[in-house]
Amino acid sequence: SCVILLRHGGLSLVQTMDFFYPLVEDPYTMGCIACASAMGITECDNMLTLLSLSQSVSEEEHEQIMPLMIKGFRDATEEGGTAVTGRQMVVSSWLIICGVATMVFRPSAFIMPNNAAVGDVLVLTKPLGTQVAVNMDNTERWNQLAYQEATFNAHVATDITSFGILGHSQNLVKQQRNEVSFVICNLPVIAKMAAISKASGQFGLLQVTSAETSGGLLICLPREQVAHFCSEIRSSKYREGHQAWIVGIVEKGNQTVLPRGATAAVPAPAHSKASSEPSS
Repeated sequence: SCVILLRHGGLSLVQTMDFFYPLVEDPYTMGCIACASAMGITECDNMLTLLSLSQSVSEEEHEQIMPLMIKGFRDATEEGGTAVTGRQMVVSSWLIICGVATMVFRPSAFIMPNNAAVGDVLVLTKPLGTQVAVNMDNTERWNQLAYQEATFNAHVATDITSFGILGHSQNLVKQQRNEVSFVICNLPVIAKMAAISKASGQFGLLQVTSAETSGGLLICLPREQVAHFCSEIRSSKYREGHQAWIVGIVEKGNQTVLPRGATAAVPAPAHSKASSEPSS
């Protein structure tokens, strides 16, 4: 991702990009997943699709697979209220689909991720285990939230994807201007995914190292804003409503992440419930 100050109009260009190798057997669903991950962290003005055709896949297979993948990506983009405005294809050893989301904002409309303060609360907008669920062919859809964190005076935020909650937290805490550490003390996990991760010996879900597929946002909020935030995203403004979880706090420290008690996962329901209370 990047934030670029434009030369005209006091505006900034914000871009995010994410790419995937195939995770599921259905090309259409794979297109939807790629789009949701790329554009899901914010509202966007347009999307680009980047595709790599695999040299090991026949032309006939490409003709069957790629239109479905492109359609899934396009349909998910339209569901998100924007459109695909460009596409590029290359040929390589791997089949890859990538999405690029572009937004133009005034600086007051977004926050830079370096203002965490002692006493802030860490809130997660999706339970962990999304990549485990996808690999186990659990196709439940978790919709990303569309809201402006600035409404709640958020200090920092990041999406949880390839590096898992521990990796992204470590990257984020190193950017802070204040002398702080993140303490992670609660892990909401999609029902049954913790047991699957443990039984398979893969993923590292309970070790907080598991990658997430189109994971949630980790948001650092002032303590007095947390209840308002959790109540707001459960409201009908966000379709059926979404649950959020308190997963930790910000303490004075040396820019480290402390996973205290993080292996004691808290089961989360397979569907978000507007009436559910956030765990703490």
